[in-house]
Amino acid sequence: GGTACVVTGQPFDTAKVKMQTFPNMYKGIVDCFVKTYKQVGFRGFYKGTTPALVANIAENSVLFMCYGFCQQIVRRIVGVDRKTKLSDLQNAAAGSFASAFATLVLCPTELVKCRLQAMHEMQLSGKIIQGHNTVWSVVKGVIQKDGPLGFYRGLSSTLLREVPGYFFFFGGYELSRTFFASGRSKDELGPIPLLLSGGFGGSCLWIAVYPVDCIKSRIQVLSMAGKQTGFMGTFVTVVRTEGVLALYSGLKPTMIRAFLANGALFVAYEYSRKLMMKQIDSY
Repeated sequence: GGTACVVTGQPFDTAKVKMQTFPNMYKGIVDCFVKTYKQVGFRGFYKGTTPALVANIAENSVLFMCYGFCQQIVRRIVGVDRKTKLSDLQNAAAGSFASAFATLVLCPTELVKCRLQAMHEMQLSGKIIQGHNTVWSVVKGVIQKDGPLGFYRGLSSTLLREVPGYFFFFGGYELSRTFFASGRSKDELGPIPLLLSGGFGGSCLWIAVYPVDCIKSRIQVLSMAGKQTGFMGTFVTVVRTEGVLALYSGLKPTMIRAFLANGALFVAYEYSRKLMMKQIDSY
């Protein structure tokens, strides 16, 4: 699921990070795509793909594993049987709980990904003299400058994004599946309803938490050039100096990516899960 998500959405994610971190450099999504292609070629859209793959595979593996555990916790809290089907709202709460665990594996890999994606802009703006163009050089730079804890720059803003965001993510996904199922079992849904449901869930997530993600990207990328203030300090600075709309820079590529990538994520997740369940049942 994580692999399908990255392969589908990486160019839009790259545009998102560039526009969030350096909103004055780009007039819009088309301008960002054209300039990126002219300056660094097609490969520029896939900068940070390796850490993005690691991030998404790790995050979604932990997320969906913990989602099952958290569903059981929600069942205990509401006092129902282990096999009782949860409501869409209860599934949303379970997803929100699960995201807190996924954040611990996501934050370090997303920091490396964001820095690679915005490296060219950091050099152009003069914030750094020479950029690190490989995963290993970025990892080494973080360790040398800040130690192992440096990988957790932006942890609080990542948590602020993930916990409420995944409430809307799973809530939107389950609500949409309920709509398409219309009385049937959700497990009987085909790829198109799953794709649309995943896309709807992803869109709900990003609409709800986009300003938080913008601050997270700023903290993770700009901390290469020196120590950044925390979440509230960065938030206030951006609003004062650039205005509220700066918090929504890169929203358009994000929404395109959210629908395509999360649709692919859930189709891959549901079908791979069914395939694995069949294999287990055959033993």
